[in-house]
Amino acid sequence: MSSNMIEKPQIVSREEWLAARTNLLAKEKHFTRERDALAAERRRMPWLAVEKQYEFEGPKGKASLLDLFEGRRQLIVYRAFFEPGVFGWPDHACRGCSLGADQLSHLSHLNARDTTLAYASRAPQPDIERLKARMDWKMPWYTITDSFDTDFDVDEWHGTNAFIRDGDKIFRTYFINNRGDEAMGSVWSYLDITALGRQEDWEDSPAGYPQTAPYKWWNWHDEYGSSASPDPKWVEVSDNALVTLRLKD
Repeated sequence: MSSNMIEKPQIVSREEWLAARTNLLAKEKHFTRERDALAAERRRMPWLAVEKQYEFEGPKGKASLLDLFEGRRQLIVYRAFFEPGVFGWPDHACRGCSLGADQLSHLSHLNARDTTLAYASRAPQPDIERLKARMDWKMPWYTITDSFDTDFDVDEWHGTNAFIRDGDKIFRTYFINNRGDEAMGSVWSYLDITALGRQEDWEDSPAGYPQTAPYKWWNWHDEYGSSASPDPKWVEVSDNALVTLRLKD
């Protein structure tokens, strides 16, 4: 499209541009605080007990919903639309689901917050493994074999369910679909829909929720678990960053 065909905004001086940007930034910061408040309210959502036993097929055979947690406290399950009859089958999953899968951040960062992300579809495991290899996707991806998708409001298309466990007891804590799934992909967007949130001490969370200082738990994705405590040099860097950000806010 030629630039002559669009309605161009006003052309201004640097000072006028900075003033406009400052005005918009104030609104963006307000939006961020509102988003934080919504996440705080989400952490106070009631939990729904999962009483039914569900069975999936995975790369290593049969798996229960509890198995999908991989020993972690929280689980996020994205129901991707990949099965016979879907546009692109059998070479591709749904285009929207595929675009979302391409946006996934490295899963180790979620894992460091005691959270597992898994995909689930009705496609058989050989098709899922072939698709993952073709698209270079690394997430755990299971085959739905029962009414899991129907019971959790994603009998077709796509949706993201969040769960938490207390020992072997599982609870559904949140659900998004439609345009809500468009925002997913970053570690922050996923943590913000979980019951425990980002687990950082600035968050407004119920008493007793696990929380640590921001920044300090961050690590290179190949070095999580290499040390029981944060690197002292990184603690110094993150402390300086925290002070700088607070002064700017």
